[in-house]
Amino acid sequence: MGAARVARLATADAAGRPHVVPVTFAVDGDTLYTAVDQKPKRTTALKRLDNISARPDVSLLVDHYDEDWDRLWWVRLDGRARVVDDGPEHDRGVQLLVAKYEQYRARPPAGPVIVIEVTGRRTWSASPG
Repeated sequence: MGAARVARLATADAAGRPHVVPVTFAVDGDTLYTAVDQKPKRTTALKRLDNISARPDVSLLVDHYDEDWDRLWWVRLDGRARVVDDGPEHDRGVQLLVAKYEQYRARPPAGPVIVIEVTGRRTWSASPG
């Protein structure tokens, strides 16, 4: 799961309306990191950041699709998120993301880091084991 290249981060706003976005991510034990990077965005006031401030409970879905349906799998991580703008947690998240994604080596994420403490995990695989 940690080697997967993309995941979907699900947050909810104060009224409970869901919001899902694809993210890059890195895992360190029971802590997951994703960051706001320089890819083009319509605004820097990102809904996911506002949502985490209002409701820190999040889910992150990592999945693998294959035309051979015996190879399908998914992992859903549930947890409590917080947004960090600087400091050791921010630096750790950026360090892990830079190590995982070559694209970040030339341009490390410069925005906030979302830190997710994993509190639950659900998995499914089409094939046993």
